[in-house]
Amino acid sequence: MNYNVTVIPGDGIGPEIVREAKKVMDQVGMVYGHTFDYTEILMGGCSIDAHGVPLTDEALETARNSDAVLLGAVGGDVGNSRWYDVAPNLRPEAGLLAIRKGLGLFANIRPAYLYKELAGACPLKKEIIGDGFDMVIMRELTGGLYFGDRWTKEVDGVMTATDTLTYNEKEIRRIAVKAFDIAMKRRKKVTSVDKANVLDSSRLWRKVVEEVAKDYPQVELSHMLVDNCAMQLVMNPGQFDVILTENMFGDILSDEASMITGSIGMLSSASMNEGRFGLYEPSHGSAPDIAGKDIANPVATILSAAMLLRYSFDLDKEADAIEAAVQSALTDGYRTGDIMSQGCTRVGTTAMGDLIAERIR
Repeated sequence: MNYNVTVIPGDGIGPEIVREAKKVMDQVGMVYGHTFDYTEILMGGCSIDAHGVPLTDEALETARNSDAVLLGAVGGDVGNSRWYDVAPNLRPEAGLLAIRKGLGLFANIRPAYLYKELAGACPLKKEIIGDGFDMVIMRELTGGLYFGDRWTKEVDGVMTATDTLTYNEKEIRRIAVKAFDIAMKRRKKVTSVDKANVLDSSRLWRKVVEEVAKDYPQVELSHMLVDNCAMQLVMNPGQFDVILTENMFGDILSDEASMITGSIGMLSSASMNEGRFGLYEPSHGSAPDIAGKDIANPVATILSAAMLLRYSFDLDKEADAIEAAVQSALTDGYRTGDIMSQGCTRVGTTAMGDLIAERIR
């Protein structure tokens, strides 16, 4: 079957890591009988250099007309780049905000998985890690405190700042449906995280999530207050399967979860709309200091490609094959510099991509 993928190499190490992800996807296509047709567009600093803006309308339209988007990274060195001597809406990262808005991407999916081979990099004690953990954090991306009305002004002689946290039931329902759909592909457990003992928005959140849960009788639903969840992530991370939460809570919890895995270079992510369309990218940045040196870790981007196959194309077997190939390369002792440990074999970006591609079965 043919699939159309818009590819955004971006800036810094982006082109290198995207190249390796495409290499692995093409090997999947060869083994499983699929064809992936790629169309490259510019976004970020490279688009500023070429067109004066971080994302053109034409590039956005190309992305909109594809089946999914694979992104490397955008941005540069904030203190030493001409890209940042402009208004915020013209900086490289503004392209990412624009494409999320333009494509209606409201659901952010951040897996946090501990590879046993990298357990030594995990900051948690061995008795807490146990047999490891494998969770997904589903964060609502376009509502809540970050998008509410805000103002700072003098009130009764005192400078006062106000931010408003607003959610409606439609916004909550659509992100809850995404979380339960993903739980159906995993271990069928959703932990909805809120602050329902204090916030009205959280009480509505809990009510709507419980309504959605009725359509998924196979999925176990539990509720957890956000402060307790922050503690549980470092006390017993293995209990979680899918964590569902609102924008600000998800921003904080997903960063916490990423740190307990030990390496951000291994972490994929996705942002999806109400259908099957998504933008897939590594959780790390563009790392301009190591760009072009063939030392960047491509695994997060390769795992993002696996997410693309699973969630946009419903190719679970093929996604499993990529994840198994990554696991096999690690088991065989191959490491990029950021995850290198004693007794392992250090390889570069290209070699790691080759090692994973040749393990696709």
